[in-house]
Amino acid sequence: QVQLVESGGRLVQTGGSLRLSCVASGRTLRSFNMGWFRRAPGKEREFVALINKDGGSIRYAESVKGRFTISRDNGQNTVYLQMTNLNPEDSAVYYCAANEKTYTTLDYLYSLWGQGTQVTVSS
Repeated sequence: QVQLVESGGRLVQTGGSLRLSCVASGRTLRSFNMGWFRRAPGKEREFVALINKDGGSIRYAESVKGRFTISRDNGQNTVYLQMTNLNPEDSAVYYCAANEKTYTTLDYLYSLWGQGTQVTVSS
């Protein structure tokens, strides 16, 4: 069974940068398409970024395009989310998720989730 553990979230000022990491254990991450999602207080969970198994295909939500970069290191069993030019609307719990079969932005199609890491952007 794969376990996902996110880290890197913290309090940062508007305009700042963070890099989130998602480390997998139990199985090699190269078998999975990986997504980052986030949930802000009072809002539904939303798609942020997606990367396929070999890193050759990537998608972003419009709200983060040009500011966030998803990447993966299959040798390290890790997926990253580099976030720049952060603003208060980016404040949320960020989750990584794994999907073995489907390359999709739909969160309900992901069966494996981490516990989340809190990102707070102060104005």
